[in-house]
Amino acid sequence: MNRKTYFRLSLLLILCLISLNSYSSNEKIIIYNSYINDNMEVWKKTIDAMHFEAKKDNQRVLELLNYEYGYIGWCIGKKKFEEAKQYIRRSQERMNRLKKIKANIPIIHAYQSAYYGFEIGLNKIKAPFVGPKSIEEAEKSINIDKNNYFGYIQLGNIEYYMPSAFGGSKQKALEYYIKAKQIMDKNKPENDWTYINLIAIIGMNYQELKNFKKADEYYKLALKISPEFKWVKNELYPQFLKKQN
Repeated sequence: MNRKTYFRLSLLLILCLISLNSYSSNEKIIIYNSYINDNMEVWKKTIDAMHFEAKKDNQRVLELLNYEYGYIGWCIGKKKFEEAKQYIRRSQERMNRLKKIKANIPIIHAYQSAYYGFEIGLNKIKAPFVGPKSIEEAEKSINIDKNNYFGYIQLGNIEYYMPSAFGGSKQKALEYYIKAKQIMDKNKPENDWTYINLIAIIGMNYQELKNFKKADEYYKLALKISPEFKWVKNELYPQFLKKQN
């Protein structure tokens, strides 16, 4: 291979990599904007387009898992249970493939924890049987990787949504959420729907614990990062202020 041909191939490879990174970055921004503007139709179109891509490397699959995770949570919250099941099946197949090749094991444990949580969301009767599995998977994720923020988020979710009669603790949930945020802060996340969602949840958690000063601080932080964050701007923060008055 002569020098000129080698240079052209190298340049082509660099351009392809730049294009792929830009593509991923654009989707991250699309999902983020969909989240803060509560535009789930765009969110759904984005993850469906990613699903039908012919070839996805492991990082691409993880990115898609994160977006599907968010969409499934929204579906369950809106009682779109059949649609949630469809996306759960799709995501579970992805996780199973990654498990077989032992790729990104800590984060996969964290997602598996979340998906056990989704099972409970679809059928509360499963809680006594599936709940312990969710806890086990989340604990595995952080035991393997102490900096796995997503594992801490799942432990926080477990504590937050578990009734206190069964051992749930809003205080423990807060500690896990704060730990997750501290880990994420090290990477200075931008246009990350998981991060802005976490900040809103921490605000809610402080409010539940009647630490109104800190709740106010986190709601304001969410709006400082994304002034048009509809969930906080139109619901959480106005309702919080109304209760305070």
